[in-house]
Amino acid sequence: MGIGATIHTFDVALADVDRGVYDDLSFKVAQHPSETLAFLTTRVLAYLLEHEEGIAFGDSLSGGDEPAVLVRDLTGALQAWIEVGAPEADRIHRGSMAAERCAVYTHRDPAKVAGRWTGKRIHKAEEVRLVSFDAGFVDAVADAIARRTTMTFSVTEGVVYAEVNGTALSTAIHERRAG
Repeated sequence: MGIGATIHTFDVALADVDRGVYDDLSFKVAQHPSETLAFLTTRVLAYLLEHEEGIAFGDSLSGGDEPAVLVRDLTGALQAWIEVGAPEADRIHRGSMAAERCAVYTHRDPAKVAGRWTGKRIHKAEEVRLVSFDAGFVDAVADAIARRTTMTFSVTEGVVYAEVNGTALSTAIHERRAG
């Protein structure tokens, strides 16, 4: 019998001043046994930074064809394909073709992630956003996460200010294009 997923519960006060998004969120995230805490943290960060009506975690960890985070409109049409980590170029290509917008959030070196895509076909590569954070930020957030996490998460002028279970952290949001 395999090891089951670890369920993490998040209660978040979200204030994204840059996008005009303000909400109190409560959600659960399953951490697959093969998933690192840094990857899970990056999925949560992507969810918060992309938060809008219709956002959900995808089934990408269980071998599905969905991205880590996705946004669907009221008709069920895919609006945003949001990957996490260092996905292959063909996955980004497929996501960019399937959704109106596509982004990748990474906890790895963004230059190395983007370098793996060089010379590979990615649909609308110049529109695909690669988002990263200051060195050590994702690990610091991951260290503060517990099975039940309370967080305040603010974004102002491209800077994230987070308090995670009483630990105050901040980072600039770094963005580049895939193409």
